Amino acid sequence: MADDLIHDPKGGMPRLLEIMRRLRDPETGCPWDIEQDFSTIAPYTIEEAYEVADAIEREAWDELKGELGDLLFQSVFHAQMATERGLFTFDEVADTMSDKMVARHPHVFGDESNQKSADQQTRDWETIKAAERASKKQQGTLDGVAVGLPALLRAVKLQKRAARVGFDWPDIRHVVDKIVEEAGELAEARDTMSQTEIEEEFGDMLFVMANLARHLDLDPEAALRATNQKFIRRFEAVEAKLSKRGKRPEESTLEEMDGLWDAVKIEEKAKASDT
Repeated sequence: MADDLIHDPKGGMPRLLEIMRRLRDPETGCPWDIEQDFSTIAPYTIEEAYEVADAIEREAWDELKGELGDLLFQSVFHAQMATERGLFTFDEVADTMSDKMVARHPHVFGDESNQKSADQQTRDWETIKAAERASKKQQGTLDGVAVGLPALLRAVKLQKRAARVGFDWPDIRHVVDKIVEEAGELAEARDTMSQTEIEEEFGDMLFVMANLARHLDLDPEAALRATNQKFIRRFEAVEAKLSKRGKRPEESTLEEMDGLWDAVKIEEKAKASDT
């Protein structure tokens, strides 16, 4: 019966759960899967989440189904390991999420009116989450901000928490002034401090940059991803221009590549103005 389910192309969630159980079977499973634990799988979970975000950002809808499947498999993997330890099951994971969503949306699943603005719903959401943290004995303002988040994202979340209790600059001018201050300290640190101290100053500047993004209502991770893509696009264009000259980047000079880089930027601006 289990073999029939595993090979059923329409087996859905039960099929995936059975496949995962078989992969982890200590007698007949896959040696690699059997050796894994929560800590070794966690990096793959993060990677798969980013690949989902990447497919969405590229509007690669034909890829999104597979990427979502990869991410779902990560949840199944963790739940199987938890089941083996007697911690919880996949169904309990699903029930926990369902309970949370029902509790956090009384305007949809309860008696409250759903005629609320998005801002009011956000405030209500934060109130509910604060109550949940209190029930977990997370009394501190910054308690519960996940350590494993990407550093820029965690910085923004920490700053948002602090801002809720009034620890925030009143306007963006103060943030920009702080960036100038941190940049100066970093420049000084380069020549006078240890590598550890330089790293600390650099971290301070990144933290303030994340704060600037928050005040501008921007996602710093998304902004940096977009800049990464822009850099790739422009550098590939530079490589293409060098190729027409019969050269590779390592056979060129910085001055030549800088000139080509500027040319690529001019071409991009010209194309943008034509559209």
